[in-house]
Amino acid sequence: MGFETYSEEETFLLGKEIGTKATAGSVYTLIGDLGVGKTVFTKGFGEGLDIKEPINSPTFTIIQVYDEGRLPLYHFDVYRIGDPEEMDEIGFEEYVYGDGVSLIEWANLIEDIIPKAHTEILIEKDLTKGFDYRKITVTEVM
Repeated sequence: MGFETYSEEETFLLGKEIGTKATAGSVYTLIGDLGVGKTVFTKGFGEGLDIKEPINSPTFTIIQVYDEGRLPLYHFDVYRIGDPEEMDEIGFEEYVYGDGVSLIEWANLIEDIIPKAHTEILIEKDLTKGFDYRKITVTEVM
């Protein structure tokens, strides 16, 4: 499914809508260049899970766990991962095959260890349509 957003608020609200529909054990991969809005989308996604705590990108910690919403959110940012095997050190499989919802930024860097069944979210800019324009493609992968 394809979506177009024209502001940070619209990107946030789309994230919230998708987060509202998330179920236990779901894995979402977020792919897009730096500054494209992955964290804005994730903040909305967290609100859709009824998470009240501020959501920040875990770039330096790799994972941030939010467990006070209707489902736990395991928010990964794997931008700084040099080798997918590093994910074993943080218990990656326990999270993605657990009872929460996993949202993985920069998932294309560890695609070999992403569960086969997941939802891919690709966020792209097109400056010809405006600075805040985003094309967001949501694909169910089986």
